[in-house]
Formats: sequence, structure tokens, C-alpha cells
Amino acid sequence: MRLLFLAVLRPHTGNAVTAQRVRAHLEAAGHVCILKDAFDFESPSEIANLILAENCEAALALHLYRGGRLLQGHRIPFGVIFGGTDVNEDANQAEKNTVMGRVLEEARFAVAFTESMKEMAQVQWELQQHQTPLLTGIPFFNVLVDPVFTREVKANVKRAAGVRLIGEMPQEDLHAVVKNCFAVVNSSVSEGMSAAILEAMDLEVPVLARNIPGNAAMVKHEVTGLLFSNPQEFVHLAKRLVSDPALEKEIVVNGKEYVRMYHSWQVERDTYQQLIRKLEGSTED
Repeated sequence: MRLLFLAVLRPHTGNAVTAQRVRAHLEAAGHVCILKDAFDFESPSEIANLILAENCEAALALHLYRGGRLLQGHRIPFGVIFGGTDVNEDANQAEKNTVMGRVLEEARFAVAFTESMKEMAQVQWELQQHQTPLLTGIPFFNVLVDPVFTREVKANVKRAAGVRLIGEMPQEDLHAVVKNCFAVVNSSVSEGMSAAILEAMDLEVPVLARNIPGNAAMVKHEVTGLLFSNPQEFVHLAKRLVSDPALEKEIVVNGKEYVRMYHSWQVERDTYQQLIRKLEGSTED
């Protein structure tokens, strides 16, 4: 089957890495997956022309608003994958919230990466009326590169003693750096599913993460990692982790097991391939 896959493909972002991984899953099942950057299109009419030109039979979108809205009104069946921006940011804007609700009404399935993200979506759009499979997976992690944010980070790092900013590097080198670190810190104020946290757990490195819904969905305090709410609490927990080898060992073991149990790459592949079969069946009706 020929599938159109819309996602935000800015280089070195989690979205782009996730999209490439999902495409690999689908192509492994024999589908032709035509991956396009949602930001290259402004209206569903442009997508209609693309669907016709590429002879697409079904479609998939990563992010309901950024990609899913472009798939509305076409005759081909489609599924959607929630992004963190959908439930953490765009859902708070009335116009975007309404658009995403309409996308869900038309989508044949919707996928959430974590249980908390699924629950938030159910509250926002009453998804008990829809089929919303829960899916988790292990992205390989890449650093988000945003020009404005990058300038802010570089400026702050220059003023911070003892902090080094390391540029992009090959994945193998990144893994080596992470494995040689005492801990990985996630200080995001908004997350869907942090690939950095999952990868640190898989590499057996302790995690300290800001206590926000996306992080707390994966990090159970003092079990699979440590959660902090402010700088003072972070300093306290970091010192505790350094001085308590037993706690460090327990967190590492539990984190590794959590990834094995709930973020299996093979389970993710099988699940996406099963979901796409739902679209394949729809085209035959």
C-alpha cells in the first residue's frame, strides 16, 4: 500500500527522528511510505494534489494540528499520532483545539505515546467515543535545534560556571558521552515523551527530571529516576544521588527494566504495522 506520512521534519528534532523510525516500521511490512514535511503545505487542497500525484491509498500524520488537519476532507483513510505539542500547548488554544477534535472524528485511529498523554486527550476530546490505541516506543535521541532557542542557550551557558555546551555528534559518540556521565538531566517545561529520558534509562544512567506530566509519566520518583520542581530541589536530589550508591543502583536497574517492559522497539513495530492494516482494510471497503 502507498502511504502518505506527514510530520514536522526539521533536522535534529525528536519529531524527525520519530518519523523516520515509524517509516522504517511501515516499509519493513512492505508498504511504500512517502514522508513529507507538514510545514511545506498550507492547505488540504495542496495535499489533495499530492495524494493524486503519488497515488496514495492511505495516510498517517504525526501531530494532530500540524499534520492531521491537512488530511481532512480527503477520501483516503488516515490515522494520527499525538505529539506533546498537541496536548501540552495547542489544546489550550480554542481554534486549534476545535480543529484537532474534528481531525479525531475523521481519523480511523489515534496513537498516544504515554498513558498520561492518552488520559489528557480523553479529557480534552472525549476520546472514549474513538478508538485510541496507546503506543510507547524508544526513539534514538537527537538534540532539538531551534535558532532562537539555541542563541539563548549559548548566551546562558557563557554566564554559567562549570557548564559546557557540546554540539551535534554521531549517535555512537553521543551514547558514549551519556554512558560516561553520572546522570542525565531533563529540565524541560513541556514534554510529550522525552526520548532523552528513555535513552538514558536504556543506557543505565540515572535520570533527574523536572516534575511535569510528560516526564512524570515515565519517571516514578525514587524508583526509575528523581523528579524535581525547582532549582533548590534539584540541587538537593543531585547531592543525594551522588552520596547514595544504593539509590543510584536501584534507579538504574528499575529504569532499564521499565524500558524493557514498556518501550519495546519490536512491540512498537508490530503495533504500527497492525494499525496500518486497519487503514488497508478501509481502502478495500
